Amino acid sequence: MRTFLSWFTSIFLNSIALLIVDQLFESFYIENFKTALLASIILSILNFIVRPILILLTLPITVMTLGLFILVINAITLMLAQKLMGNAFVIDGFGIALLASILISLISLILHKLIGDTAKQSK
Repeated sequence: MRTFLSWFTSIFLNSIALLIVDQLFESFYIENFKTALLASIILSILNFIVRPILILLTLPITVMTLGLFILVINAITLMLAQKLMGNAFVIDGFGIALLASILISLISLILHKLIGDTAKQSK
């Protein structure tokens, strides 16, 4: 039960991060919160299945770039998610996907820290 709650919290916070990035860039569009929630679920599945394969296939370049190529893999994963979503989730170009993936990660990290700190204080 705790694992499901943790996964759902992560999906919810990633949805909020997607909506924040949507507000920051005109070339990053998400229709509504329901779409952001679905996009977060798709991203979660892609991160579980596709991302490890991409990391394994690009291991030499990832090592040569000291791990910075992971940012490109994150952008590719984000582009795959938007392709699966159709017109409800649109990213205009790889550059914005790269920048958006970095911001989504940072915003999500901050939101997780805020929620984690609140949960610890309530105990």
